[in-house]
Amino acid sequence: MLDPQFRRALAYVAPYWRRLVPVVVLSLASTVTSLLVPLLSRALIDDALLAGDSAMLVRIVAAFVGLTALGFLLNVASGLRYTRVSAEILFDMRLDLYRHLQRLSPRFYARTRMGDIVSRLNNDIGEIQRVAAEAALAWIGNILFLAGAVGMMIWLDARLFLAGLAVLPLSIWALVLYRRRLERRVAVFRERSADIGSFLIETLSAMRLVVTSNAQDREAGRFRDRNQSFIGALMAMQRVTYLAGGLPGVILSAGMGVVFLYGGFRFLDGTLSLGTLGAFMTYQMRLMGPVQALMGLYASLATAKVSLRRVHEIADAPVEVQEEAVPAETGAEQPEAEQPEAATTRPATTAEVGGAVAFDGVSFSFDRGAPTLERVSFVIAPGETVAIVGRSGAGKSTVADLLLRLLDPDRGAVRLDGRDLRTLPLASVRGRIALVDQAPFIFHTSLRDNVRYARPEANDDEVAAAVRAAGLDELVRGMPEGLDTVVGERGAALSAGERQRVAIARAFLADPRVLVLDEATAALDPVTEQRVVGGYEALMRARTTVVITHRLELARRADRVVALDGARVAEVGPPDELLARGGFFARLFRSDADRRATAHDTARRDAATRGAAEAASVR
Repeated sequence: MLDPQFRRALAYVAPYWRRLVPVVVLSLASTVTSLLVPLLSRALIDDALLAGDSAMLVRIVAAFVGLTALGFLLNVASGLRYTRVSAEILFDMRLDLYRHLQRLSPRFYARTRMGDIVSRLNNDIGEIQRVAAEAALAWIGNILFLAGAVGMMIWLDARLFLAGLAVLPLSIWALVLYRRRLERRVAVFRERSADIGSFLIETLSAMRLVVTSNAQDREAGRFRDRNQSFIGALMAMQRVTYLAGGLPGVILSAGMGVVFLYGGFRFLDGTLSLGTLGAFMTYQMRLMGPVQALMGLYASLATAKVSLRRVHEIADAPVEVQEEAVPAETGAEQPEAEQPEAATTRPATTAEVGGAVAFDGVSFSFDRGAPTLERVSFVIAPGETVAIVGRSGAGKSTVADLLLRLLDPDRGAVRLDGRDLRTLPLASVRGRIALVDQAPFIFHTSLRDNVRYARPEANDDEVAAAVRAAGLDELVRGMPEGLDTVVGERGAALSAGERQRVAIARAFLADPRVLVLDEATAALDPVTEQRVVGGYEALMRARTTVVITHRLELARRADRVVALDGARVAEVGPPDELLARGGFFARLFRSDADRRATAHDTARRDAATRGAAEAASVR
């Protein structure tokens, strides 16, 4: 019975069966030519050499050369064709896994190491492709040759064939025994390989911290420890691999001794011709190659099975945010918010649509015991700016994830223009709601491509307008290649403020109905923050805006504030009114207000002191 892991993998093979048929036909033709070559040895001995027929000798040698060359060409043709098809099949698997990863929620990425994901997406599928490309085609050819060679050996001498099978049961026992051990060793090896990948991703991303903490030697030691564990797992796997692939073949080769001995006695007593014995021995020796290759393939399938299981663990991770089909009413025009929209289609402008946002009794938990949000309700009118504030862990960023439908509420509903987000196409939701977060991601490509990432079809004039609106003109003029300048990995060539301005330009170009700013200035100094906030205010104009912040200055620029405390809404109202009320919002920012007042008093005293000193110097 076919293993479930391989049965699932065959679903990717089925669409390509028409392209695989010629591969099988070419392999069959190549096998036939290979089977005819040993048969020529009987004619060479009996009909040419022993008969003294030189003409027959020339014909047999010419046939041998021709069949060998033909077999080589057929092997090359089938191998190249199969390699191409197998690569496309495995890309389909990798693409499906990548698309599945795009649909998984932040909860999945919070509990799964990035190195482990990359290892499965790259290394494990690469191992599957190696086995498929190298071993599967060999399996087809070897099976065909094995069947043909067995048939020819039985036809030449059935008793001699049966003598060679005496050690077969012992060889099969050894193969099954070591295959089971190999699966366990391969699983450990894959885990140690993923450990190294996770370590490199984490420490390379944190290289500034590593260097400034004088932790280079410590991290190099950790790297060495992981590498030693990897080498140990690799050597254990290789030892079992050699035994699984080689020991059964060694046992089978003992069968050749039986054939030599029994066939020799048959020749000596005159019941077997020398040509027949020579042809049989040629088939017997050629048979060992396919048999050992198939046993090696059996071991390779063990490693592929482990890789398939690791890939399927990711593929089986549940998708929390499911897209529902929304049927249009018969005879009625489908509402604008329900119309499917391609990811690259420019969303409707704010003038064409509303932008009302409502949280209606929303509860959500990250399975950490206490809820992150509990029965949270508030409404944001179209074009209104609302600040979401609260202590760390109060659920502010969860509000952003729910708005973008990266998560769905456990209870309640998040609505856009009166429609539950769960009833809208995901592309439509994310085309109408744009997120700018604390550390906007910048790709290792040109500034132009980074700005138009959400709208790759945008023309140069639109990109330039977005750049001007975000206040990036001076930056672009100072770059060696202008907008075509490559900005480095994660925007390494840009400052924190410039990366935020790129995010502003990106949002300008996307022209969203609702803008979500999630701690978008938290990493900026006060001077840079003021410049960036100016760009945000231009972007926020005439748009519904949700500002998630822990800074009083930004919160006071909003029309209203929603203050979260203990997963619930503590207060809602205009910021100045909430400050005057002296409730939770005022207490939350009291230290900020005190610092601002102290700074103001200090600046006033310094100015007064400087004025007195200047007056004294004049006198």
